Amino acid sequence: MKFSLCRRILPLLALAMLPAVFPASAPVIAIRGARVIDGSGAEARVETVIVRNGRIAAVGEDLAVPEGARVIDASGDTLLPGLFDLHTHLTASAANGVPGDWGKSVRAYLACGVTTVNDFSTYGEMFAPLRQWLAAGVAPGLRVHFAARLSTPGGHGTESGWGDFMTLTAATPEEAHARMKTVLAYRPDVIKVFSDGWRYGAAPNLSSMNVETLGAMVADAHAAGIKVFTHTVTVEGDKIAARAGVDVLAHGAGDAEADEELVALLKAKGTFYVPTLAVYEPRRPESVPDRLASVVWPRVRAAMAAAAPAAISPARSKRWQIMLANVRRLCQAGVPVAVGTDAGMPGTYHGYATLHELELLVEAGLTPLEALTAATGVSARALGVDADLGRIEPGKIADLLLVSGRPDENIADIEKTHRVFLGGAQLDLKAIQGEIQSASLSTVPAHPVPTLVDDMETADGRTSLGTLRVDSTDAGVDHSTLMFLPVERAPGNHALMVEARMAPRPHPFVRVELPLSPGAVDAADLRGYRGVAFDVRGHGVFRLLLYGLGDEGADRFERPFSTSGEWETLAVPFTEIKGRKPWDPRAVRALAFELSGPAGSETWLELGNVRFYTHQVH
Repeated sequence: MKFSLCRRILPLLALAMLPAVFPASAPVIAIRGARVIDGSGAEARVETVIVRNGRIAAVGEDLAVPEGARVIDASGDTLLPGLFDLHTHLTASAANGVPGDWGKSVRAYLACGVTTVNDFSTYGEMFAPLRQWLAAGVAPGLRVHFAARLSTPGGHGTESGWGDFMTLTAATPEEAHARMKTVLAYRPDVIKVFSDGWRYGAAPNLSSMNVETLGAMVADAHAAGIKVFTHTVTVEGDKIAARAGVDVLAHGAGDAEADEELVALLKAKGTFYVPTLAVYEPRRPESVPDRLASVVWPRVRAAMAAAAPAAISPARSKRWQIMLANVRRLCQAGVPVAVGTDAGMPGTYHGYATLHELELLVEAGLTPLEALTAATGVSARALGVDADLGRIEPGKIADLLLVSGRPDENIADIEKTHRVFLGGAQLDLKAIQGEIQSASLSTVPAHPVPTLVDDMETADGRTSLGTLRVDSTDAGVDHSTLMFLPVERAPGNHALMVEARMAPRPHPFVRVELPLSPGAVDAADLRGYRGVAFDVRGHGVFRLLLYGLGDEGADRFERPFSTSGEWETLAVPFTEIKGRKPWDPRAVRALAFELSGPAGSETWLELGNVRFYTHQVH
């Protein structure tokens, strides 16, 4: 599968466009009669919980209900802190062939009582616009912690053709410090490092990170007060990560059983273990469970129904048993186990996977109460937000869920969430479910953009719109390579020089992408323009690409063009830019210029004065 900036970004929903399904919280709420599981690991107790101004004001057996409080009779229910999922990809769809949808993903978590997640599918340019959506207060939603991503050259996270803007790479401590300086400028909430290149025995290993380089990243992150999560999937990789001082192992080890050295290291370092069993579980249900069906939209259900059962190899079955045994052993040894799923990866569905992860932790050997504690108090500590979240106690933010039944005795009851509170506000679950079940994709906000997209005159790698120029390539470790930088065309007139070497593979390509909004999060409204014009010369096979939304989701629309070694101005009418389906001129995210050629060949392009036009270009 080929990827690019907008293939990842286009499914995003503008949260400011969400319907108002989050009512303001009452001044005081009294939840009476519930069995309270407070997230500390203590047994359930029947208590009253008083919520005032979005925080828990009091917890006790015989509390007097304040005058004027809204009283919720929760007799027979269980009250828990909002659940965490420390490993998600919100822009990704878990169903093959179905576009991801940010808005539906957010709602799926909330419908399941998951109120805090880490998102590992964004990059620095996206953080500010997404935070603006969340901070606007028009539609308060999921508590999302955005991650900056780092890896090794040729390591995991670099092989999908996403370019070096998405996953920065380093092989030495010196380079690690330089890369951390770049990512920390974006103020990430967490750091995600792909430090382990094992490919589960199913493919050649990718490169892995040494302890010195990883330690440099950890030192810089900790100096900034930021937690570090690592993609480590082997016992030896876990040891390297622990020695480097990482905070959280973001996957379970599946190559070998955890030995005494690993146990001692994790305990000594206080490292948290997030096994993400949901993404590794070899079996899949023959039919769609009702709870899962309620939090996926119709096209996902259709794709699930049409999918053929996957064959389970002996190697995968063996790895699964190793992973279960490692969770059991580490938990029994006192290593803190937290909850994450890798949701968005195939077969790992947003929201539901978090609930299922708790069931799988119990299968691995945790008690139901231990699994619930892992998803609340332990995960809050792993993320470093336990001062405000993860527990039901006075002073904490009132992220809460009410569950029918006793999930601390029968973990399957965790799927019976029927009330969710976010910061003391009870969510309208009926409205949330209705939006999830809508057959249409969520909308995005569209803004007019100036005529000039990029005259290549800036010295900071940004377009005339202030957006960061980015690169993408064909997928694979041995992908094609490119370099681009401004060069002087004439005094005071620059062009962008793009040089590329095609990989030794079928249909190689490289692209330079010009986002029309920061991080290509918001869309551009191009209804006032007739087409795109640009100055160009070069040698190779070229295409102009437009990334936007068609009627089936994220899509690429294109028009081939040719040029010579002499400068010329090309004007491409929008009517000539075609895709599989019609595109919406109100939902365009980026322009891109693609270079391709025979495997192993070299090609170049010089580009200048990219702009939209309203009248004939001469």
